[in-house]
Amino acid sequence: MSGPRSDSDDSNGSELDLITAEEAGDISSSRPLSLLGPRTLGRTVSPPPTTPLQWNKIPSTVPSARAQANGGPAETSATIEEGDSHGSEHVDHKDEGPLDWYVEGPGRRVGYDDLTAIDWIYEYTKERQRLRKILAHHTGLVGNLRQLLDASHVWFVLVASGISVGCVAAFINIASDWLGDIKTGYCKKGVGGGDFYLNKQFCCWGHDEFAQCQDWTPWPAALGIRARAGQFVMGYIFFIAFSVLFAVSAAILVTRYSIYAQHSGIAEIKTVLGGFVIRKFLGAWTLVTKSFGLILAVSSGMWLGKEGPFVHLACCCANIIMKPFESLSQNEARKREVLSAAAASGISVAFGAPIGGVLFSLEQLSYYFPDKTMWQSFVCAMVAAVTLQALNPFHTGKLVLYQVTYTTGWYSFELAPFILLGIIGGIYGGLFIKLNMLVARLRKSASYPLRNRPLLEILVVSAISAVVNYPNLFMRAQLSELVYYLFAECATIGNNDIFGLCRATTAGALSMAWLLVAASLLGFLLASITFGLQIPAGIILPSLAIGALYGRTLGVVVQLIQKHFSTSLLFAACTPDVPCVIPGTYAIVGAASALAGVTRMTVSIVVIMFELTGALSYVLPIMIAVMLAKWIGDVFSTRGIYESWIQFNEYPYLENKDDAVIPHVLVSSLMTRVEEMKCLDANRPHTVENLQNILRTTSYRGFPVVAFRKAVTDVAETVSNRQYPRENTLLGYISRVELAFALERMTHPSSHRPSPGAETVVDSQTQCYFTYHPDIASGCGIDLRPWMDQTPITLNVNSSLQLAVHMFQKLGLRYLLFVDRGAFRGILTKKDVWWILSASADGPGAEGFVADAETRRETALEEDDSLEEARGLLQPDLGEPDHQKMPS
Repeated sequence: MSGPRSDSDDSNGSELDLITAEEAGDISSSRPLSLLGPRTLGRTVSPPPTTPLQWNKIPSTVPSARAQANGGPAETSATIEEGDSHGSEHVDHKDEGPLDWYVEGPGRRVGYDDLTAIDWIYEYTKERQRLRKILAHHTGLVGNLRQLLDASHVWFVLVASGISVGCVAAFINIASDWLGDIKTGYCKKGVGGGDFYLNKQFCCWGHDEFAQCQDWTPWPAALGIRARAGQFVMGYIFFIAFSVLFAVSAAILVTRYSIYAQHSGIAEIKTVLGGFVIRKFLGAWTLVTKSFGLILAVSSGMWLGKEGPFVHLACCCANIIMKPFESLSQNEARKREVLSAAAASGISVAFGAPIGGVLFSLEQLSYYFPDKTMWQSFVCAMVAAVTLQALNPFHTGKLVLYQVTYTTGWYSFELAPFILLGIIGGIYGGLFIKLNMLVARLRKSASYPLRNRPLLEILVVSAISAVVNYPNLFMRAQLSELVYYLFAECATIGNNDIFGLCRATTAGALSMAWLLVAASLLGFLLASITFGLQIPAGIILPSLAIGALYGRTLGVVVQLIQKHFSTSLLFAACTPDVPCVIPGTYAIVGAASALAGVTRMTVSIVVIMFELTGALSYVLPIMIAVMLAKWIGDVFSTRGIYESWIQFNEYPYLENKDDAVIPHVLVSSLMTRVEEMKCLDANRPHTVENLQNILRTTSYRGFPVVAFRKAVTDVAETVSNRQYPRENTLLGYISRVELAFALERMTHPSSHRPSPGAETVVDSQTQCYFTYHPDIASGCGIDLRPWMDQTPITLNVNSSLQLAVHMFQKLGLRYLLFVDRGAFRGILTKKDVWWILSASADGPGAEGFVADAETRRETALEEDDSLEEARGLLQPDLGEPDHQKMPS
C-alpha cells in the first residue's frame, strides 16, 4: 500500500454493511466494501459506466459524505478494475499474483435468515467502523454535535421504551382487574357513584367493608335469586362461562394474529439475546396480540401470571421504537443491548422493583451484559416505574396490587420454619419442572387427543380450572388479590378480610390451614398444566401464590403453637400482648422460596421481595430460603423452568457460564468432517446454473470454500486426500444467504439497479470464481470473493472440545472451522455445540452420544441441524427433519 495512512483514512476502510436483500441493490456503488479510499490514491478517477458483470469487481466508489451533506456534487473515489490494476503506478500491490487483497475480510453481508445465529464479532466490528467514520468525517463543533446526536439515540429509545412500557402495564392492570371482577358481578349506577366500567375495588371505594357496598351487584342478585343454594349455583355458572369465554378469546387472538404471543416469552427472549434471530417475535402484531390476549388470559382466572409476559411486551416496545434509528436497528449486537435494558423495565413494572428488574435482566436473561448495559437498564427500569407511579392505576400509590409494608421484625426461633420453607420451595420447584415438562411432552406425542386442537384444549383446561377454583375461596380470587391478602399484616387489612385470614379461632385456623394446603396443591397441578398452552401465560405470579399459600399455612401453625405455649422457653423473647408470629411474613418467605425453586434465580429474587415489602429486616430469612430452594432444586435438575423450555423447544442457546458439562474429547471426533458436507472447490469454475442447483438441492446454511489440488465433482473423492494437508487449503466461507443474493443480483440486474449502457447479459452458463481469474478482468466471469468471508475463525483440528465450546460461548460464534496446517478438516456450528452439550447432559440425543469412546454413534448423524431450530414455539408441525448438516 502507498505509505502510512492517516486517521482519516481509517474511516474509508472496509465498511462492513449488514443489510437485507430487499434494500441491498447495487452494493458495490451505494454501500461499498473497500480498503481503498480517496486519500490512498494519487488522483481521482471518474468511474466508467458499469455492466452487470462489472458490478461485482468495483473495489471502491465512495461518495463524499461531506459533499452530499452540503448539497454539492459528490466526490468520487478511484475505481480500479482488477484487469488493469497490475500496472497502476498509484497503488502498491503484492509482488506476485493478482490484486485480490482489497476484498480480504469478513465479506459483504445481506442480513440474517430467520432462525439463524448472528455474528457478534462482525456486528461489533461494524459498529467500530461506523463510529470511526463519524469521527473522521465530522470535526469541530459540528462534529461534536453530530457525535452527541448519535450517542443520544440510545437514550431516547430507552426513555421512550420506559414510558411506553409503563403505559402498557397500567392499561393491562386496569383492564384485567375489571374483567376479572366481571366473573362474579358488576357495578351498577347508584347513589354511591358506581358505574359499569368500575371494578369492585373502585365501585366500593370509601367503604370499610365490601359488605356495605350497595353498588356492587353479584350476578345472582341481579337475576333476583334469593336462595343461598340458588345463588351459589348461578354464581358458579357465571364464573365458569366467563372464564371459558375469556380463555378461548385469548387463544383465538394468539392462533389467528400472532403465534409468537403465546407463553411467557422469556425462554425466547433469552434465546434472542443469546444471538438468535426470530423474525416477527418482537413485532407490532405480537405487541398488540399479547397485550389483549394477556388481559383476557389473566381475567379468566386460570393459574397464570402477567409478570413474565411483561418482559416480552417491553422488548416489543423497544424493538418498535428503535426501528427509525439505523445505528441501533441495523446492528444486531447493539439491538440486543437495548433489548436487555428493556427487559429490566418489564420486571420493574411487574413488581414495582426497578433494581430487581436490572438484576433480573443480568442474572436470568442477558447473554452479554457490559457495564453500559447495566446503566441503560437502570434508566429504562426507572423511567418505566416512574411512569406507572404517575398513572397510579390502583389509586393507592402502589406500583403493584400486592405491594405491602412490614413494621415488625422476626425472632431467632423462626429460623427453623424459614429453613423448612426453603426446603419446601426447592422440592416444589423441582417437582413443578418435572411435571410441566411431562405435560409438554405429552402434548407433542401422537397419542394426545388434543394435539392439533389448541382451542379445544384451552376450553377444556379453562373449564376444569373454573370448576376447581370456585368452591375454594382462596382459588376463586384473582391471583394478584390473593397474594396481597396472603402477604399483608392483619393490622393493615382492617375489616376487609374477605378470606377470614385474621378472624379465625383455633378451630377456624386449622380449617383455614387445610383450605390453604388444598389451594396450594390444586394450584400446583393447575399451573403445571396451564403453563405451556397457546395463550399468553407467565409462571412467576402462580409460583408466588403457591409459595405464599404454603408459607401462610406454616405461619398459621407456628402462630397457634406460640399462642398455646407462650410461656415456653422457646418463645421467651416474645413481648406479651404484642403479636409475636406474623403469618404474612411466612407467606413472603414461602413465595420467595417457590420462585427460586422454579426459576433458580437468587439475588434478583431477594431484591424484588425487598422492594415489594420494604422490610430490610426480612432480607436474611429470604436469602436463607432462596439459597436452600436453589440448592435443593438443583438436585432435581440444574435447569430452571425457562432453561428447561429452551431445551424442550431445542433452541440453539448456549449458556455463557463456566459450569456447563463439556465432554473431554477432541473436536475431531465430533465435528462434521469435510467428506460429510458440501464444499465449494475454488480451483475450478462454477457456473451460475451449477451454484443455483446446489442451493436448490441442499439446505446447508453455508459452504466452506476449499482449494483442492484437483477439481472434483464428488466430495467423496476428497477422502483419499486427507493424508495430504496441503491438498484442500481453506480459503474462506460463504453463507447461503450471500451466495443466493449475489447470484440473484447478477442474473436479474433490473430488479436491483438498472445499468445504463449495459449490453452484456449474465446467463446460466456464466462462470463464477472464488479466486482471481482473467475472466473477471475481461468481464466474462463473476467474482464471488467480495461475498465470501476470507478470515473465518479457525482452530486446529486436534484441539479439545472444551476450547471450542469456550470460543463459542465467549465470542458468540456462528460456526468454527477446523484446519490442519491450513487444510480444511471439518466444522462445528452453534447448533452442533448445543446438541453435544445437551446430549452429554442427558438431554435430547443423549442415547446417540458416547463421550468415553470419543465418538458418537451413527444415529447422531440423523439429528437435524436445520429445521429443528424452528420447532417448539415457532413451527410445531414441521414433520420429519432431514439429515443435512447446516452451519447456522
